[in-house]
Amino acid sequence: MSVAALSSPENSPTSAPASRSKKPTVVLVHGAFADASGWNDVIARLAADGYTVYAPPNPLRGLTSDAEYLRTFLSTITGPVVLVGHSYGGAVITNAASGNPNVKALVYVAAYALAEGENVAAANELGGGHSTLLDHIVVRPYPGAPEGDGDVYVNPRSFRNIFAHDLPGSQTTAMAAGQRPATFGALVTPSGPPAWKTIPSWYLRAGDDHLIPPAAQAAMAKRAGAWTRTIRSSHVAMMSHPRTTTKVILRAIHSTD
Repeated sequence: MSVAALSSPENSPTSAPASRSKKPTVVLVHGAFADASGWNDVIARLAADGYTVYAPPNPLRGLTSDAEYLRTFLSTITGPVVLVGHSYGGAVITNAASGNPNVKALVYVAAYALAEGENVAAANELGGGHSTLLDHIVVRPYPGAPEGDGDVYVNPRSFRNIFAHDLPGSQTTAMAAGQRPATFGALVTPSGPPAWKTIPSWYLRAGDDHLIPPAAQAAMAKRAGAWTRTIRSSHVAMMSHPRTTTKVILRAIHSTD
């Protein structure tokens, strides 16, 4: 069978029987220093409600290529999609959803809802916010990196405080050891035209976030015209507050009915 045949909607595992066609597919996109396992509790809740859910890997190689990867993944899904992004994953969905009529709602979970020409590092300063992330990173080389680029990790000694201070220490120790780095270039690449200008958006603001300042989150949510809920949470709201995160996603889903 050809690659084209394998990737066609008819042969895609994302194709759903007609009886389920009324429910949108939920696609969850993780951010930097993490992987899709951070969505596990949310996936279980959505799946129990009968939703088809995917949490594809975010390559974390650069905003342009990461968005293109997700855009291609979305092209294999038929029917309506609700697209959810955490942290840097928000920047990816902001770019990947542009021009896709199947994406009916965007949900940002402590995430970057960037404006055109803005980058992740600059967005941290919105609303008078300030992030100390760059004071606590380790940069390592990777093969084929452009001049001056490298893989960015959160220093394991600072990981729990910055990323997930409301999770157990034993859990964050494992998360720090297994974190997936993003390239430094991904954090400073200007964003393209934002999908939130044409697609309704929802925002779960983490009010005790030590990575993306809550003030910056509020500014991005307001700018996007997003329905917003604020909770007292670290950066990983979908892990420390999976029930609330799921409720926000369901609110967005129900708006597409």
